[in-house]
Amino acid sequence: MTDSAIIALAAALAIAFSTLGPAIGQGLTAKAAMEGIARQPEASKDIRSNLIVSLALMEALTIYGLLIAFMLISKI
Repeated sequence: MTDSAIIALAAALAIAFSTLGPAIGQGLTAKAAMEGIARQPEASKDIRSNLIVSLALMEALTIYGLLIAFMLISKI
């Protein structure tokens, strides 16, 4: 394998792994939030605001993976 092929593979893996983890986490978080709102509808505003903050932090992990992939691709 050439160096550019290894870098391209590393970029693809960076995107894949940085997307997979937060996607699973976001699904589990949304599931827990919906269950919490179903059990305590009066707490829905607090649960919703905490959900949005936690989803934004998880999405930042995906953006970091995308940034790393761009940095790797620029080396080809």
